[in-house]
Amino acid sequence: MIHYLHREQNIPGTLNDVWDFFCDPLNLNTITPGDMNFEIVAGGDEKMYEGQMIEYRVDFVRGVHTLWLTEITHVRDREYFVDEQRIGPYRLWHHEHIFGAMAGGVKMTDKISYVLPCGFLGDIVHDFWVGRRLQQIFDFRQKRITELFGSME
Repeated sequence: MIHYLHREQNIPGTLNDVWDFFCDPLNLNTITPGDMNFEIVAGGDEKMYEGQMIEYRVDFVRGVHTLWLTEITHVRDREYFVDEQRIGPYRLWHHEHIFGAMAGGVKMTDKISYVLPCGFLGDIVHDFWVGRRLQQIFDFRQKRITELFGSME
């Protein structure tokens, strides 16, 4: 089963500043929960570009390191970029990061489509753990982005 996560956040600041922050892979460390022990292993030393491969080490389960290789498959400057998993914990991971200028700031939208391995067993694990964990991760990101850029309220 394909699962979806959709998040939107209005961020004060210029499109250039917001875009530059999110196109720097090293900033993922700043917006990822500390208990995930997130680490870029290779490929994150340049601003995102189409075809870029970025390898991470991350703990989805405390103390269990997982390698995750993503490819930046599409980039349209100051509009969107897409990362797709090539090797990792999901059977499918497709994450669209969309940016648009708005009055007083930038509207950022995350659209994620993902499939867990193991068929119906993966869907059961999703309902009891993975879906909730992804919500927590993106709640953390939203909070950190607000701390870094401020709030539009």
